[in-house]
Amino acid sequence: MDVELRENERLDDLQRNGYRIIQNPDKFCFGMDAVLLSGFVRVKPGACLLDLGTGTGIIPLLVAGKTKAGHISAIEVQEESADMARRSVRLNGLGDRIDIVTGDLREADKFFDAASFDVVTCNPPYMIGQHGLKNPETPKAIARHEILCTLEDVVRTAAKLLKPGGYFCMVHRPFRLAEIINVMTEYRLEPKRMKLVYPFVDKEPNMVLIEGSRGGRPRMTVEKPLIVFREPNVYTDEIRDVYGY
Repeated sequence: MDVELRENERLDDLQRNGYRIIQNPDKFCFGMDAVLLSGFVRVKPGACLLDLGTGTGIIPLLVAGKTKAGHISAIEVQEESADMARRSVRLNGLGDRIDIVTGDLREADKFFDAASFDVVTCNPPYMIGQHGLKNPETPKAIARHEILCTLEDVVRTAAKLLKPGGYFCMVHRPFRLAEIINVMTEYRLEPKRMKLVYPFVDKEPNMVLIEGSRGGRPRMTVEKPLIVFREPNVYTDEIRDVYGY
């Protein structure tokens, strides 16, 4: 299916089911964190999933390609990104499985019913505040810094929209791990599973993948670490085999 590309947009191959995604490198492009989150999340056949702050729709597209999710919804506050996501959905013939809503994730309950999703995912802004930002209105700034939403906003929304026993999955930065666990616990999204991601085996982790269960009992499994690169620009076998990157 053909789709219109706007100025400075490009089509990228997702190397999964022949799916492609529309991106604008002048605005914001997805990174390894989104790919790893789509590999970490567990989605049962027929499950309903919601992606908060979906950007150009990378996580819904990858989840649709990797799982048998029944229906995938996504919300994105920036209309330009949401429009790219919708066109990517049409391009890949996934209009019957994926819906993209333009809206603020802090008000997601205006678009979706409470306790209606089996799984909620999010690749949120990592950086706190606007320190050092020259232009906080740019798409890249909004994607990376807590300008339009905070960690607590994300967790609170996920807790409200998840079914009891449903799962919340997020990728974030290890330097905020104590805060992440505290906020998840406060909103009764009990941390159940965690994996640290290391760029190289001899470096500090730069990502954390974490899963919580709404109303779950306290007990968390820390999975074996994931190493991204065997050497510069060469992915490890686990990245290639498990995550299909």
